[in-house]
Amino acid sequence: MPKMGESIAEATILKWLKKEGDAIELDEAVLEIATDKVDSEVPASMSGTLAKLLYKEGDVVPVGKAVALINVAGADSAPVSTNGATTGGGAPSANPVMQSATIQPVAQAAQSNMEGERTRFYSPLVLNIARSENIQMAELESLNGTGKDGRVTKKDILEYVEYRKTAPAPATTPAEQPAAAPATSQKLTSSQPTTSYNVDVPVYPGDEIVEMDRMRKMIADHMVMSKHVSPHVTSFVEADVTNIVKWRESVKTAFEKREGEKITFTPIFIEAVVKAIKDFPGINVSVSGDKIIKRKAINVGMAAALPNGNLIVPVIKNADTKNLLGLTKEVNDLANRARTNALKPDDIQGAGFTLTNVGTFGNLMGTPIIPQPQVAILAVGSIKKKPVVMETQYGDIIAIRHMMFLSLSYDHRVVDGMLGGSFLRKVADYMEAFDPKREY
Repeated sequence: MPKMGESIAEATILKWLKKEGDAIELDEAVLEIATDKVDSEVPASMSGTLAKLLYKEGDVVPVGKAVALINVAGADSAPVSTNGATTGGGAPSANPVMQSATIQPVAQAAQSNMEGERTRFYSPLVLNIARSENIQMAELESLNGTGKDGRVTKKDILEYVEYRKTAPAPATTPAEQPAAAPATSQKLTSSQPTTSYNVDVPVYPGDEIVEMDRMRKMIADHMVMSKHVSPHVTSFVEADVTNIVKWRESVKTAFEKREGEKITFTPIFIEAVVKAIKDFPGINVSVSGDKIIKRKAINVGMAAALPNGNLIVPVIKNADTKNLLGLTKEVNDLANRARTNALKPDDIQGAGFTLTNVGTFGNLMGTPIIPQPQVAILAVGSIKKKPVVMETQYGDIIAIRHMMFLSLSYDHRVVDGMLGGSFLRKVADYMEAFDPKREY
């Protein structure tokens, strides 16, 4: 199972595109998988014959676990197990037939350090969190998971860790030893998590009940998690983007004719964001516990609405190394592939900062939620003509200008008002200083 992003620990198998016994070629799609960010096809890592499927459609698989075995053409014929040992009792083959992406599963290693037996599957991430928080297996077994078949998810274990910190300690007598696990009355249930959408809602005559699709459920969980993790603050500025509007209007026809690409406002805005990140690199960070990770690469995500109403955030990698033409080509390519469900896993991971355009829907401004593990997200509103007081060498005048609101939501754990406000102002300054005579 490939890694689909920094915050992704597992994925769901949607569909097997090949069945056992089918011949497959290198990089040929073998299965379709889904996470909260993207649906994607997984290509074969080698050519051969699909010998065995290790999971069924609908199964949730941790990142790094083998999902299938491939019989490599031309290799020895002795079958091997999933850990690479021969089944015939001899020494492992130097060139084993069955190739698997998994060496000793992390889940087994993590479980070996936890006392007690388990009766259900736990992902490696959940086991590692439990081990680091000194949660014993008996305590883990007492949790009511919200995942498939009652499985304990990352969200469940993190919420339980927070619950343990605030829950009163059980009373003990002097002769008693501290219990390894809390009483069953402390079991975490679906009514205890911090998610705000798990409430009883009355249904009236004529109301229609529609089940959330899988992606919408995952987005909902991620949004609530982000609000729980990051103390959000939003700052606003208004920018005069008249120069940008007039320049784009004057070059868009010739630009498309020469380059074969339509130029939108998005790459121009990303160019301004990149310049401001260079001035204020403290925006391009992530938080891991009490550590701040300073990102070297400037990777900018651009939120895009899918035809079904869900959101996805493809990422422009190393945006600071691209000129306006390069940004335009990549923005258009990612947007087109997002609309046709053709994004690859690598296209939606690694973002250090995100730009979202609420102006597309005619909105003046917004207060976006930070996509974890980033610490800031910028929303640009719709561009409106307004009468604006301008200073000139002949005195103040009132002029019609193209104005746009910018709103920056940032994580107040590491981004204070001075940094967040200064960064936002700098983005607006770069937009206002756009050269209307520049070449493209």
